[in-house]
Amino acid sequence: MGRLRWPLRPLPDGRGEVWRWRLRSLAELPAARAGLRHRLGDVGLPHDEEDPASEQLVLAFDELASNALRHGASPVVATVVAGSGGWLLDVSDRAPGAMPAPAVDRDPAKGGMGLQLVARLSVAHGWYVDEDRKHVWACLPTSTAEREYALA
Repeated sequence: MGRLRWPLRPLPDGRGEVWRWRLRSLAELPAARAGLRHRLGDVGLPHDEEDPASEQLVLAFDELASNALRHGASPVVATVVAGSGGWLLDVSDRAPGAMPAPAVDRDPAKGGMGLQLVARLSVAHGWYVDEDRKHVWACLPTSTAEREYALA
């Protein structure tokens, strides 16, 4: 299998309510995930067994933020834009020279599969550098039915 790439793409135009977390360590992630779940509940999208899209957003948020904290440089800024067309997740860090590198040919039991997971959950994803910050982003649908439609 060839080297899997995380595409270099500009951030899509995202309009909507913006939620933002500034993170300096992995220890802050549980509170950030809880905050995201709370905000999802506030807009009427609590965890739903029949449509796991909101929990998939939380998972993608966690994967991208933890990658930035482990492999980037703090502070990490995790932003969710709640738009009419879905969720735009943008995580930035101060390591503009370190491009996202999805694991290839690795035993999944050894970890490191987060970028591949986020790519599968999203309808679009990419990264770009803006001044001294690297941004890794993904667009996720507000429902799993929307994701299936977008990928069809």
